[in-house]
Amino acid sequence: MRYELENGTLELFLEGRIDSNNAEEVAKDINDTIADNEYSALVLNAEALDYISSAGLRIVLRLRKANPSLKITNASTDVYEIFDMTGFTEMMTIEKAYKNISIEGCEVIGEGANGKVYRIDPDTIVKVYTEGDFSDIQRERDLAKKAFVLGINTAISYDIAKIGDHYGTVFELLNAKSLAACIMNDKEHIDHYIDMYVDLLKKIHSTEVKDGSFPKMKDLALKWVAVAKTYVDKEVGEKLEKLFEDIPDDDHMLHGDYHLKNVMVQNGEALLIDMDTLSVGNPVFEFGSVFNAYIGFHALNMNNAGKFLGITPDTSLEVWDKTLQKYFGTKDKKILDIYADKAKIVGYVRLLQRAARRTLHYGEDHTVEIEFYKQELTKLVNVVDSLAI
Repeated sequence: MRYELENGTLELFLEGRIDSNNAEEVAKDINDTIADNEYSALVLNAEALDYISSAGLRIVLRLRKANPSLKITNASTDVYEIFDMTGFTEMMTIEKAYKNISIEGCEVIGEGANGKVYRIDPDTIVKVYTEGDFSDIQRERDLAKKAFVLGINTAISYDIAKIGDHYGTVFELLNAKSLAACIMNDKEHIDHYIDMYVDLLKKIHSTEVKDGSFPKMKDLALKWVAVAKTYVDKEVGEKLEKLFEDIPDDDHMLHGDYHLKNVMVQNGEALLIDMDTLSVGNPVFEFGSVFNAYIGFHALNMNNAGKFLGITPDTSLEVWDKTLQKYFGTKDKKILDIYADKAKIVGYVRLLQRAARRTLHYGEDHTVEIEFYKQELTKLVNVVDSLAI
């Protein structure tokens, strides 16, 4: 058996098949190698392992008992599934071998706070994470599966891949287009696409998640307020804090980053992607995010709306207006302005804390933006008595 010993880590390279025919011989080779070396960590490299039976799993189990920190690396998809189905992935670290994917020249079809979504070919898309570890990737996969089981039409990841120095999740989306692309290619039918967009949003908001598996958006929003309070006048800060604290708790699903590039159209159906921001809470939190996507992020320069969403600035404003009209079932401007002001408060509080955080941690200059958000929030708290929708 080939092995490497480096910096106290003994790495054993498994090959071929491990089954009842050769399990005793493999076990002896492993035990002999371990006995002949002094090490502080033990790793089984499964890159060349084609199959492992229950006899092989018993070998791993015995090694795990003798070496609690044992981990397995580079397991192929088939081998990893064996470990997963038998519960080994829950008791020890088992890392898959991830195929490499190039995104050079690929179309960006979605973008969120934690990564970008690229179309690799007509059948496949991949979400590339800006940063984060495998727990973040697995968390999003778990949230997406939960949403799917609850009836939300969403893409389900079937693999994890390596893209340069980053990792991503791979989805099959045959010939799907983002709603942003659909609208820009077929502007005369924008109302049809807005209907699809809002119908899916209503489906999300009507779905209850009572088992505590989704984070509560209100808890996160109160942290935004705590930061925002340090930048606005005391009276404004106290009013903001009370408005957010008074939002009733709610177990209905929120997407958290709902915009035209995170909704795909496949075979005439709207399909949700980019699921790492799923949570539960009052819809006002969703509309704060929606407002930011179409206006808030670009309030000082609406030309940037087109760069982010792939639509014109005028279309961005139109989508926001039509979304409110369709969701709330009215064109009454006074009523819609009430909902819009609630969303703006949530959106600007989030943007203010974001600008403050980026100033503090990255040394960026967001003085102009912070002053703008402060002024907007000061005006808005005087006309809004409740944020609940």
